[in-house]
Order: sequence, then structure tokens, then C-alpha cells
Amino acid sequence: MQALKQGSDALFILLGGIMVLAMHAGFAFLELGTVRKKNQVNALVKILVDFSVSTVMYFVVGYGIAYGTSFFVGAEQLATRNGFELVRFFFLLTFAAAIPAIISGGIAERARFGPQLMATAVIVGFVYPLFEGVAWNNAFGIQDWIKVTTGEAFHDFAGSVVVHAMGGWMALPAVILLGARANRYRKDGGISAHPPSNIPFLALGAWILTVGWFGFNVMSAQTIDKISGLVAVNSLMAMVGGTLAALAAGRNDPGFVHNGPLAGLVAVCAGSDLMHPLGALAVGAFAGGLFVSMFTLTQNRWKIDDVLGVWPLHGLCGAWGGIAAGIFGQKALGGLGGVSFGGQLIGTLMGIAWALVAGFVVYALIKTVTGLRLTPEEEYEGADLAIHRIGSTPEREATW
Repeated sequence: MQALKQGSDALFILLGGIMVLAMHAGFAFLELGTVRKKNQVNALVKILVDFSVSTVMYFVVGYGIAYGTSFFVGAEQLATRNGFELVRFFFLLTFAAAIPAIISGGIAERARFGPQLMATAVIVGFVYPLFEGVAWNNAFGIQDWIKVTTGEAFHDFAGSVVVHAMGGWMALPAVILLGARANRYRKDGGISAHPPSNIPFLALGAWILTVGWFGFNVMSAQTIDKISGLVAVNSLMAMVGGTLAALAAGRNDPGFVHNGPLAGLVAVCAGSDLMHPLGALAVGAFAGGLFVSMFTLTQNRWKIDDVLGVWPLHGLCGAWGGIAAGIFGQKALGGLGGVSFGGQLIGTLMGIAWALVAGFVVYALIKTVTGLRLTPEEEYEGADLAIHRIGSTPEREATW
């Protein structure tokens, strides 16, 4: 029975890793559909290469920082317990690699390729694992302090704050340091639309992410005896809540509609194992409306050119999810309890502060040393031709 349990746990978390790996295709197609045609190839290449750099850095450095486990031992030792620690690394790697994938959408269409890969290496190797270790492995005893102070430790079941808020708030200084895309905001105060290149691909990316998210959330149990149908149903309810709220607030805009379920799923991650399904529906609906309103505000009023709206979607909705777990996880609102509003607020603010400071330091340093942005000529030509020397439909372009 013990051998069966070990094998089942390894298979369970392996399937979760595969599902979340598939989400990276969703990141790629969401960005591909949102950017202009001359930057589509770059969107696809960035996500794949970022994931590859993330894998090496998380294996060599990051996982050890977060969990104190080194893989520099013999294969015989690594294979114990059906290699569970290895597949757990694979599963958690897919979370870590989501950070540069999130940032990629914010800095799209004008960021240089090499410097972004440098940022990915630093973020996944060092920055992200430090907070991951605090939240999920009680590094530095911070969780103990939060529990003594507020009555309960900071709870983030599947990464509303650890993954999504971290990615969104690290993207914000990168977007600001890069500046807006050329001609996005005119000198006369007008705004150029820069519309998405392909709504079907945008929708495909959103659907791939949505389906994979059930692996992201449900498999965060990590062992098969801890699997919870409550997590699955709460994820479903938050998804539809975000969709319907974005539909109403966005006035049928397809870009908002397809980001709505993502907003809801970002927000429900933290408390998906605690909330009542009606609470998850409310959390998701608030997140969908929050995304639409803040995306509109940042783009049109504040003139922050966050191409995919990753700060509103992941940064703000992720922070809302961390706090919402302390509200809708309470028994008084139908939740399971074991969570405090104060603990959630402290943990969320710590994540935001770390992400902001680290994001600014990493991208400001790279901007100073190597530069972050394409030249005006390269940006005008498009990242596809400037970086990869080929467009998304080369045969058709050659015949014109």
C-alpha cells in the first residue's frame, strides 16, 4: 500500500505539472493574439525560451533556496519514493516559470530579447524563490510571526500572491522603466489604439489557460490523499464569475470577456480550498470587474502601456485574492475557517513590497548596464524581423 501511495502521488503531481506546462502555451497565444502582427513570432519564442531559462535556474538554484533541496546527488538517491521530489520540482517549476511569462505580456512589442532573458534568470533563480520559501516553506520563521501576531499564518493555497501578484507587481516597474510603445500616446493628448492582431488566437490562449488552471489549483494539494473537489468547484465558480462581470463591465468587448475568467481564477487561487462556492463566485466577479476598470484606467488615464494588462490582471487581482481568502474563508461566510484577515493582509502586502522592490532593482540595473528597449528602427520594423529575422506568415509575405 505504501508503494502504491508513493506511485500515485508521483503520478498525481506529474499530471498537474503537465497541465500547468500546457498553460504556457496559453500565455504564448494570449500574447500572440494581443500584440500586433509584426510581434507575433517574438511572443511565441519568448515564452518557450523564458521557460527553458527558468528550468535551468530553478533546478540549479531556485528550488534549493525555496525548499532546501539540492539535486546534486546521485540518480539512485533522486529516484527514491518514485522520484517524487523530482516531479514536485517539475510541478513547482511551472509555477515559477509563470512569473517571466506574466511579465512578458506587459513589456511586449518593445523589449529587447537578451536582457529579458537575463531578468528571467535572476527572478526565477533568486527573487521568486525567496518569497516562495517564506510563504510555502516557512523560511526565516515569518509565517510563525504572522500566526503569533494575527492568530493564523498567511494562507495561499495555489499562488494568488506567491505567483500572480508577484508577477504582476514585478511587471509594473519593468513597464514603467521601458516606457510606452512608439506612438501609443500622442503629443496632442490622443491615444492610438494599437488593436489586437488576432482575437481567435487571444481566445485560444485564454481557453488553454483556463483549462490548465484546474491542474494549477487542484493539483496544488501535491499528494493524492489531499485532493479536494471543493477546489475544483470553487475554481469553476470564480472563472464564470469573472467572465460574467467582465462581459458586463467591458460592454461585450472580446478582449475583456476572455480575460475575465483569468481574473477570476487568479483571485480564487489563494482561498480555493477554503471558500464556499458562492464565495468563490463573488471573489471571481469582483476580480473580473476590477480588471476591466483598472485596465481602462491604466491605459487611458494614467497612460501606462501595459500591453496585456498584467498588472491589473495578475498584480491587482492576485492581491485581491490573497485578501479575499481572509474574508470568504471565514466560517461566518460559509468558509472552512483557519484563516485570518490580518494574516492575509500582512502576507499580501509583503509579497507586493518584495515584488516591487525586486522588480525595480532588477530592471533598473539591466536598463543601466545593457539597455531594455529596442531601437526606434527595430520597434518600427517589429520584433519578429528585428530579432528573429522572420515574420509570422513568411510565405505569404514573400509573394506580395
